[in-house]
Amino acid sequence: MGWTLIAILIFIGLLFLVLEILVFPGQAVAGIIGLVIITVAIWQTYIHIGTSAGHITLASTLGASVILLIVALRSKTWKYSMLSDNIDGKVNLLSDEQIKKGDSGKTVSRLNPAGKALINDDYFEVHTQGDYIDPGTEIIVTKIEFNKIYVKQKTN
Repeated sequence: MGWTLIAILIFIGLLFLVLEILVFPGQAVAGIIGLVIITVAIWQTYIHIGTSAGHITLASTLGASVILLIVALRSKTWKYSMLSDNIDGKVNLLSDEQIKKGDSGKTVSRLNPAGKALINDDYFEVHTQGDYIDPGTEIIVTKIEFNKIYVKQKTN
């Protein structure tokens, strides 16, 4: 086994370790595979090339692993792999002037049993008592509890 094959094995092992840190954290499969490949490469260096070459390979692999870990854990590296979207959804914040029991509106989405409705020219998340109501159906507010709006289908 020559230096080229050992270097390729160490490179592949380090690649698996980076995958474990950045792509598959917590799975441990890629990390274990990487450690096994690196261990086999260092072991083969000791057997086929010699003890001093094995020590040099071991030290350089440990050094490369530490440098790779430092680079992977820098904050700039994580900016490329983390989500940066903001959640712009909101909870129904209701006032007595905005909506009250008996107001009517129209469903925007299907209520099964929760969905979106247009009441008094504002969009709200509304709930039924277990009924399924299709979009575009006229509804009426039956009660409001803790910013949760309950509606039922309007009967003509």
